[in-house]
Amino acid sequence: MIGTDLLIAGLALLITVPVGLVAHEWTHALALRRAGVEYEVVYFPDRHDGVLAALASCPWAAVHPRPTGHEPAWHLRVAALVPVVLALPTLALSFGAPVDHPVVSAVVIGLLACAIPSPQDFSVAFYAHRVLERTRDGSGVDPR
Repeated sequence: MIGTDLLIAGLALLITVPVGLVAHEWTHALALRRAGVEYEVVYFPDRHDGVLAALASCPWAAVHPRPTGHEPAWHLRVAALVPVVLALPTLALSFGAPVDHPVVSAVVIGLLACAIPSPQDFSVAFYAHRVLERTRDGSGVDPR
């Protein structure tokens, strides 16, 4: 019975992580939309080697903001760090459900992992003012 629970937990994790990664990128897009910043969502960027190669490589989705340079830097900073809010319902789920079950634990761990901002997210958060300055100057640097 324990082997079956672990197999199902592994399958739940394999489903949860891709869904969480796409939700992570959608939170970036939602924050950019609310701030009025143009953006593009790309799924499987630069992957043309087939389905298996696309699934085995990262990123699976990416949001590319296209600021005009006249937005406040905090709009980009908030949009870069907003995936942390994905942890809130996950933590609420973990307090309301029996976390000692392997499937629930796998889902909670997968969603919490997807709530962590990536190194690129932190880069945008720390250097948003530089990106906006370059955009104003006309060099058109993509912050991602």
